[in-house]
Amino acid sequence: MKEIIIIGGGAAGMLASLFASGSGNRVHVFEKNDRLGRKLFITGKGRCNLTNDCGQDQFLASVISNRKFLYSAFAGFSNQDVRDLFHSLGVRTKVERGNRVFPQSDHSSDIIRALERRMKELQVRIHLNSTVTGLRLSEGRVVGVTLENGADIPADTVLVATGGLSYPVTGSTGDGFFFAEQGGLKVTELSPSLVPMVTAESYITDMQGLSLRNVELRFRQNGKVVFREFGEMLFTHFGISGPLVLTASAKVEKNLSKGSLQGEIDLKPALDAEQLDRRILRDFEENKNRQFKNVLGGLLPSRLIAPVLSLAPVSGDMPVHRIEKKDRLAFGRLLKAFPFTVTGLRGYEEAIITRGGVSVREVDPKTMEAKKVSGLYFAGEVLDLDALTGGFNLQIAWSTAHAAGMHMGGRNEK
Repeated sequence: MKEIIIIGGGAAGMLASLFASGSGNRVHVFEKNDRLGRKLFITGKGRCNLTNDCGQDQFLASVISNRKFLYSAFAGFSNQDVRDLFHSLGVRTKVERGNRVFPQSDHSSDIIRALERRMKELQVRIHLNSTVTGLRLSEGRVVGVTLENGADIPADTVLVATGGLSYPVTGSTGDGFFFAEQGGLKVTELSPSLVPMVTAESYITDMQGLSLRNVELRFRQNGKVVFREFGEMLFTHFGISGPLVLTASAKVEKNLSKGSLQGEIDLKPALDAEQLDRRILRDFEENKNRQFKNVLGGLLPSRLIAPVLSLAPVSGDMPVHRIEKKDRLAFGRLLKAFPFTVTGLRGYEEAIITRGGVSVREVDPKTMEAKKVSGLYFAGEVLDLDALTGGFNLQIAWSTAHAAGMHMGGRNEK
């Protein structure tokens, strides 16, 4: 029989407890909040995008940092295994756009309740409002943890599943990084990821609340295109957000460390320059005597008209029949490359995940056990692993938690 301690009652901690149970093991989950799964509750806007229904190659291609480390863990517990598990726990799932998997009910609480119910069936000891402040180490192995109230709790193995720094209101305050350093493990540079962007121009923030679908977003630095993708985005009081922007933030973070980025939105990606000019010319011919500003409603959302006009080559008051060809073509180019400047990213309070974490070079990829400290394991966001939006980061949590839980519970001892 083993005494197993899991620090953190989020996605990774809860799932790991299921696989660590059995064989007479006593599993304890210590959670600093008053309930389990607090961050899981708000994921996917409260709907819980629990994985992505894609093939292994696409899953690994969607991992930004240290994808090779995940080969073994994903093979051991794949996205299909996640769906099968929740189906066995009574939660039916569905697949939506982009292969995103959600509970059929659209309630993240169903995922949390299913895990919690199974934990109780397996007699996992759940300790809420219980903050772990440190590890107890002896001769190269972990022997327990110390709680905030001063109590020392002995253990044969300890799993750190405390999350990162994103959404600190949910309790993710970087505790796991302290525990890793306490054990002599390296923690790589940390930064917010999958996070909205800050822009310089007032005409961007003036459009706060406007959402654009089916646009292409591009970023350039020193004239070179560093990001280019198609999707949906949103203007905010500080800049831009939405799925397309969050994906971009993960891919251009290093570029932003070198300076600002020149952004461009192709508002008409389905049309090439020639097709767009024919469309504009048709609108102009049908409204020859109207002012330029009054013929744009068929081309643009109403809240985008004023910002576009502010950058257009002619005044919005000019009658359409007086607009020259060169100005009409310049207007078309503006619609294909609506410009703005990104100066930085928002902080951890709005970041979906944390980039960086416990160095995967110091963790066994098959078991998630620290190479330097026997009996000490890590799973989930605390590790230096991150991926794009779409359920990939939760899959990382599930896969690494499964590997750790299985090994801690003695189910796949070397």
